[in-house]
Amino acid sequence: MLTTLMSLLLALALSGAEPPPQAAREKRAGAAVTVYRSKTCGCCGKWVDHLKAAGFNVTVHIVESLDKAPGRDRVPADLRSCHIATAGRYVVEGHVPADVIKDLLRRNPAVEGIAVPGMPAGSPGMESATPQPYDVVAFDKAGRRTTFARR
Repeated sequence: MLTTLMSLLLALALSGAEPPPQAAREKRAGAAVTVYRSKTCGCCGKWVDHLKAAGFNVTVHIVESLDKAPGRDRVPADLRSCHIATAGRYVVEGHVPADVIKDLLRRNPAVEGIAVPGMPAGSPGMESATPQPYDVVAFDKAGRRTTFARR
């Protein structure tokens, strides 16, 4: 990989073209998402696979206690689920669909994050023959909430 990158930079230098700006490189590589989850939760692993399949650059941290995971204190207790992630400046709690996270990052609203409370059947990682409708809830520092998306 390093050889490929060096070859690309050499080709750019020889052509006189400028390398792409950092933001463009990150966009092509996929947005970074850092996930905190327990070792024993299978649905969390399936959600991570869902994010990777959608093009996110995912880093996973196995933690003993989600209560100590970075950003968990920013999520209202009744919106918590079985894993938490950070994407940009936002926290993402629970089985939030990848396209909703992309929409959050694109729209850049003034919220702390988004959450899918609990573990609704049919959400990413909780696939089911009998999916249930659920809301993706946006929340701010003051505890105000809005429906960010409906599934």
